[in-house]
Amino acid sequence: KGDLYEIPESRKRRSKGVENWVDLIVCFVCFGWDLYRMAVDVKTKADTDMPLHRNTLNENVLKAEYAVRGKLYQAAVERAGSGKKVTYTNVGNPHALGQKPITFMRQVLALVNYPALIEQPELAAHFPKDAIERAKVYIANTPGGTGAYQDSRGNAYVRQEVADFLTERDGYPAKFEDVYLTDGASQGISLCLFLAIRGRGDGILTPVPQYPLYSASIELRNGTKCSYYLDEESGWGLSIDELERSVKEARSNGVLPRAIVIINPGNPTGQCLTVENMEEIVRFCVREKIAILADEVYQTNIYPEGSKFVSFLKVVQDMGQEAKDCQLVSFHTVSKGVVGECGRRGGFFHLHNIPEGVVEQIYKVMSTSLSANVEGMLVVGMMVNPPKVGDESYELYFKETNGILESLKRRAKMIYDAFSSMRGISCNPVEGALYCYPNIKIPAEAVEAAEKKGIAPDVLYCLELLDATGICTIPGSGFHQKEGTFHLRTTILPPEDEFEQMVKDFMDFHEGFLRKYNAAEDF
Repeated sequence: KGDLYEIPESRKRRSKGVENWVDLIVCFVCFGWDLYRMAVDVKTKADTDMPLHRNTLNENVLKAEYAVRGKLYQAAVERAGSGKKVTYTNVGNPHALGQKPITFMRQVLALVNYPALIEQPELAAHFPKDAIERAKVYIANTPGGTGAYQDSRGNAYVRQEVADFLTERDGYPAKFEDVYLTDGASQGISLCLFLAIRGRGDGILTPVPQYPLYSASIELRNGTKCSYYLDEESGWGLSIDELERSVKEARSNGVLPRAIVIINPGNPTGQCLTVENMEEIVRFCVREKIAILADEVYQTNIYPEGSKFVSFLKVVQDMGQEAKDCQLVSFHTVSKGVVGECGRRGGFFHLHNIPEGVVEQIYKVMSTSLSANVEGMLVVGMMVNPPKVGDESYELYFKETNGILESLKRRAKMIYDAFSSMRGISCNPVEGALYCYPNIKIPAEAVEAAEKKGIAPDVLYCLELLDATGICTIPGSGFHQKEGTFHLRTTILPPEDEFEQMVKDFMDFHEGFLRKYNAAEDF
């Protein structure tokens, strides 16, 4: 129809008609393509007329990226959907990779969720006495039971348990009023970023490499990420000179640094800060008037023999008057450590030296969500207040938790040794957390192949690793990295009896990758 489709002059044929079959095919292809484009244009116009369309979304949502569930994860899901094996080392999700739940915690949850069990006469034959007593305490102190909203700041009894834990851990009295229970640490982190960021003029200092929760959350809140680079050559150390460079650069661009994110032990890097380094950071933040957001969710995962976790809260209080103006928010969770209860979504944050006016606003914002989930709160309580020596559950609890920690230590050493032995790969020891983050040299031909596909070279490496072995990792580009370097992050969570084979598969793939892309023998 002439009013819908008019053949361009360039496509009109001579009046004698089509002279050969080639012309006829060209006519149909061109005509079909134009009809297709018209249909797409009509559909696009119809979509953009809708109130919710990709082009009309908050632009900060479109800018935000989260590599942990990005391209590699989607490819792994597709692979698993086709019936092929996938080993998900892309995320710290212990139970999904075979880590067993802690018996005491599950026993208490079972009783709290179904209080009628406590009245059964045969209960003592199936549940230890201390688990029954803990369940009774939680039931008595959880208004309405686990199915009811709790205080927006969290269950008061559990908040006191956390305060007692902090007091014992650090040697300074902590108040339950400064403790807030959340759906995992992530919710508390997001809340604090939301409160601190007023617009693009506000900056948050974040490490590179860094867990992408931070860059995504800052982008969603229309803030500015001010990167500071960890020094890979010195074991992913954090230098004050680098912090000063980042702050100076931010201010020269009209950005006011408001807070600094410190992940200790590191994610994805696995390093642990020394007390001396932490003291330097505190002095720097007091001098520059920058609040500290201390992500300490891996505080149980410390692997070097004789090493012990030291919190920023303890360091700040040990420094006395020198750190009296330091503002600090510390985060912890039940998702990591030896508990690994990711699905319970339990966590907390603690406020230090935060004015009452800010506290009021935190309470107001948390109230809009009414309440964190109650099971998560109770698991927080059991994490910070586990069975003690002499309790009926203690022996099994110690056996389970110590067994998990010792196994993680062995796996951390195994994967470090493997990466350190592979040509073209360098790796720092895994001192803490649940990850290894090796530096991978990518052959020039692989870099060219990646460019042709429009993807980063380490994404190509990880996609081919997934295709060849079923191992799902995250490329270093998802965590940000120094230009010209390539990394990947893998967890140390696959079961120990399968770990050796996974490492062998990794090594075999890597050699094959280097051969495929013609890496030199001394690469």
